[in-house]
Amino acid sequence: MTIQDLHDKNLILFKAITGSKAYGLHTDTSDIDIKGIFYLPKAYFFGLDYIPQISDETHDEVYYELGRFIELLSKNNPAAMELLASSADHVLIRHPLMEAFDLQNLFNKMLVDSFVQYALQQVKKAKGLNKKINSPHLNQRKSLLDFVYVMIGSRSYPLLSWLQERGLSIHYCGLTKLEHAKNVFALYYDKKEEGKYRGIIAKLDSQEVALSSIPLGEESLALLFVNHEAYSSHCKDFIAYQEWKKKRNAARYAGTVEHGQGYDAKNMMHTIRLMEVAKDLLVHGTLIIKRSNRQELLDIKSGKWTYEQLCSQVEDMRIEIKELYSKSSLPDSLNIKSLSDLLVQIREVLYG
Repeated sequence: MTIQDLHDKNLILFKAITGSKAYGLHTDTSDIDIKGIFYLPKAYFFGLDYIPQISDETHDEVYYELGRFIELLSKNNPAAMELLASSADHVLIRHPLMEAFDLQNLFNKMLVDSFVQYALQQVKKAKGLNKKINSPHLNQRKSLLDFVYVMIGSRSYPLLSWLQERGLSIHYCGLTKLEHAKNVFALYYDKKEEGKYRGIIAKLDSQEVALSSIPLGEESLALLFVNHEAYSSHCKDFIAYQEWKKKRNAARYAGTVEHGQGYDAKNMMHTIRLMEVAKDLLVHGTLIIKRSNRQELLDIKSGKWTYEQLCSQVEDMRIEIKELYSKSSLPDSLNIKSLSDLLVQIREVLYG
């Protein structure tokens, strides 16, 4: 089932413009985000073809099936609550059945917690981009040889540079296992360079060392340690980095590099916005989607503040919200049963 099917079969219950335009934070380069709620045809719902969500390829347009949407509401999901609280000028489709939702009955202290927790997740995401920006070494995958070290006395040396300093070649090296010593090997060298040993690893992309048969009486040059744990970690980071490069938003990435603050400023803008929404819930008892401090938030998005300054601001807001929390008259939690009953009532109307 596609988004076009939802329109053609009149299955959409609610559709609204969300994201930056709804928040009043859009610019000329902003995408238009749309979210909505649909219901499945009776045969799909009662059969084996339940579909919880439908979206386009870019996820700029997303629709939740009615049951899935109410499940999100029951978990105090910020995005679901904001969708339901969409201002009239951003609502594109509103089925009469949507009047059954009483937004005020959904506000509670656990919803405040959800907004705060989601805001703090954005802080971590914002700083996480800095690690990726400053990871050019992950453009090239390293070999296991880069994680092999020669141990002499109380020090260790990278094998490749150690051999190079002595004019030795890895092709004439031989290794044997050391009993009771994991990932530690004895290193031998074919002085005549006749190729009687197998080298350090069998292939350049091998994940294991190569072991050789060493004649009796041969003396080892040194002990080797193979740091498999570090190599495995590098491989995972390399794969994750390449996947991120493939999927990253090019314009957003370029903006982050340009302002040079070392964090994703858009994430931090949303952090402050989400904390403000949480505070509004406690002070005014309602969700205020469109923000009145547009320029202040856009300044954050443009990278005018350091990550540390914004983290300090977030912490101050967190303390303020904690103080307001204890004084708020909002109910402690959501009435899940009333939501469940509402879902049943709407389904009964839809399916007769």
